[in-house]
Amino acid sequence: MSISTARTESMTSMTETVATRTADRPVRPRTLTPMPAHVLILGGTTEARRLATDLAARPGVRVTTSLAGRVTRPATPAGEVRIGGFGGAQGLADWLRTHHVGALVDATHPFAEAITAHAAHAAAVTGVPAAVLRRPGWRPAPGDRWYDVPSLAGAAEALPGLGRRVFLSTGRLGLAAFAHLTDLHFVVRSVDPPEPPMPPDTEQVLARGPFTLADETRLLRTHRIEVLVTKDSGGEATAAKLTAARELGLPVVVVRRPPLPPGVTAVPDVAGVLDWLGLGPA
Repeated sequence: MSISTARTESMTSMTETVATRTADRPVRPRTLTPMPAHVLILGGTTEARRLATDLAARPGVRVTTSLAGRVTRPATPAGEVRIGGFGGAQGLADWLRTHHVGALVDATHPFAEAITAHAAHAAAVTGVPAAVLRRPGWRPAPGDRWYDVPSLAGAAEALPGLGRRVFLSTGRLGLAAFAHLTDLHFVVRSVDPPEPPMPPDTEQVLARGPFTLADETRLLRTHRIEVLVTKDSGGEATAAKLTAARELGLPVVVVRRPPLPPGVTAVPDVAGVLDWLGLGPA
């Protein structure tokens, strides 16, 4: 892909991004009555921990947070915690029945496509009310040079025309999509060390957010980054890199979120989940 072609596609994709994310804007589900006694949170995000803290402080509410166990030394949420998978949608459905769960909140990462699909199926077959907590996606601001792509493979395809030194801030999973790009230098940031396959010219930065604008600007300058690749995670914890890239005039390849399963309703924040559960502020 040439620079001129990429820029043309950027303007088109930027318009499409705004339209798509507006159409996917979360809507509030119907309030549950009565308030369920046991709430299962599929966690791993900042919002999941905030929700668990709020619910654990309320008398008569049992809250369990399930963590996938992919990160060492995860931040421990309030309430009960279980670590590890359920064994697919059927395993999750069995767990919901066995532990008398009254409400399921999927507060996983926006790119945790498999568990979100499993949660939707498990809720449907058990009749357990479910909501998806999805923070709004990022939107381009004036001065941004965003290139919207549908997948990590799409990001890899766009990179050769945008720059040779790449800050790959998509986490330690999915690096195989870039392993064939032998002429590019990658800086990969993740909480835990990434595992192969990965690009042969890869520099690892182990760090846990949130990151400030000063942090991100320093990283981009120190490593002489020419292009940033990120998933549309949304939220403030990792948004500073977008501001830093804008101020430095760098192009940003943004991987779009996967769509939610059909029939799934999402809420944008913890307050929306509390409303759905029939609870006001603690």
